[in-house]
Amino acid sequence: MATADERGKGIHIGSVRGAFAIGDHNTVTHHEGGSAPAADPAQEELLRAVRALRDDLARAVQSPQVTALSGELAETETEIADTGAAGPGRVARLRTALADAAAVVGLLASGAAVVQAVAALAGG
Repeated sequence: MATADERGKGIHIGSVRGAFAIGDHNTVTHHEGGSAPAADPAQEELLRAVRALRDDLARAVQSPQVTALSGELAETETEIADTGAAGPGRVARLRTALADAAAVVGLLASGAAVVQAVAALAGG
């Protein structure tokens, strides 16, 4: 609610929810965003594991397989963050990249976590 201040000048706005404009010739459009899609616990686990493995791989000796896996991990993280889930094609590509970089992945606990999360989503 707007009221004149003590001197009879100006406006005091107590609280606002949404969007507003002050002054002549202003236009305001406000859209309430829908709620985010329900989080799938398996996808959340994959996202956590992907982030941990990406951190660990940043310290690993780079090879073509590690570079390819790092790229798949980054794309997987983006897809989950943007859409709420990694699609079957993404999971399949990630699984292949994990297998190709198995020599490095097998040495990292975070690698095992991603392998397990991918297996759970891919059905085995």
